[in-house]
Amino acid sequence: MKKILALILIINGLCFSQVEYSGNKNSTGNPPMFYYDVAQVKSSSAGRTRLEVYVQVPYSSLSFIKKDAGFNASYNVTISLMDEKKENILNEKTWKEKLSSADFNQTLSNKNFSLSNKYWDLLPGSYVLKTILEDGDSRRTSSREMPLKIRTITDSIDISDVLLVSETIKDSTGEKIILNVSKTVTNKDHSLSFYYNVYADKDRDVYIEYYLNDPQLSTSTKQLDPKKLKAGTNSINFTINKANFSIGSYVLKIMLKDMDWKEIKTIEKNFQAKIYGVPNSILDLDKAVEQMVYIASPSEKDFIEDAKSFEEKMNRFLAFWEKKKPNQKVEENPIMYEYYRRVEYANKTFKGFGEGWHSDMGMIYITFGPPSNVERHPLDSDAKPYEIWDYYEINRSFTFVDETGFGNYRLINPDFSRWPGYRQ
Repeated sequence: MKKILALILIINGLCFSQVEYSGNKNSTGNPPMFYYDVAQVKSSSAGRTRLEVYVQVPYSSLSFIKKDAGFNASYNVTISLMDEKKENILNEKTWKEKLSSADFNQTLSNKNFSLSNKYWDLLPGSYVLKTILEDGDSRRTSSREMPLKIRTITDSIDISDVLLVSETIKDSTGEKIILNVSKTVTNKDHSLSFYYNVYADKDRDVYIEYYLNDPQLSTSTKQLDPKKLKAGTNSINFTINKANFSIGSYVLKIMLKDMDWKEIKTIEKNFQAKIYGVPNSILDLDKAVEQMVYIASPSEKDFIEDAKSFEEKMNRFLAFWEKKKPNQKVEENPIMYEYYRRVEYANKTFKGFGEGWHSDMGMIYITFGPPSNVERHPLDSDAKPYEIWDYYEINRSFTFVDETGFGNYRLINPDFSRWPGYRQ
């Protein structure tokens, strides 16, 4: 059995270019992670629909600086509303958020986050929404884009979009809803809470049916909620209990029916379920096991793949990563999170003729992390395009050549005995 190289973690000093590398002086750390969600609700402006945008930033993705008795951080958000073809910016909003914490450990937690929101009153039609987040200290940035189809919300009876809820807090001032902006639940959750509005032009009785699918069992959970609507806006905070979540994509469907069981309106909400303690990017267990080729031996990988059931395979998968955890006293596993961050980055960056994680560049990047320096030669007259990746920490260099001219860079003279899972 060939020797498997240990995963070399270079957690600090990363940046993004064509390939991120650790020597860039203008950036430290990974691009700041953030989540966002949108909801269309009724607007007070005639003929328009209000688009609410929520941005959630985990403390762990920001750079906190020691100041006086605590730690401070900040971030800037820019949201651009563009036309369908992204030729024109129709509107743009920029704002800054400041954070502080007295406990440094709190700044490292994925469970602490900052939440902000903005809104537009828009004419129905097609748009593109682009959100850019910039860390206030490191100036690292990350961005997301999503197409939008703004619908008309009728005056007679209609439903707003749905927002998932993480927690509802009741105190002397009333109810406070904490949104689940990441649109993610885990296998430890046994209920799904959500919030939405029903608009009516008069008092009326309706039936509201809730459907929650199960991708593993190809079944749906159904709950019925008879409702007496009042004229105006009816805010509904509902929870589906006795839910069981596994890894995969789910759809919540809300169907509004009259007293004759005739469908009036239907709205859907897509969300993801993951295994507790596993990176959000893992949405397919079989694929996640396949991608372990650079850190697991063939026998370890076969043992997981040979499991007889989904539950058994998941348990074997988690047991493998539990052995890699550097500190058994903490819940999170930085080795697993970093490994699959690299897989996700490779898929986005080294596409070529197949999946990025399976490419030569993806193999080296996932195994060794970002190179210390990248030397690019895309247009040399006497040579095909090539790149040289230098890793100062291990005193190694890797050369990749684009033999076809289509961006499919291959590793030159690979040492087959040293690269785990190399595809010959």
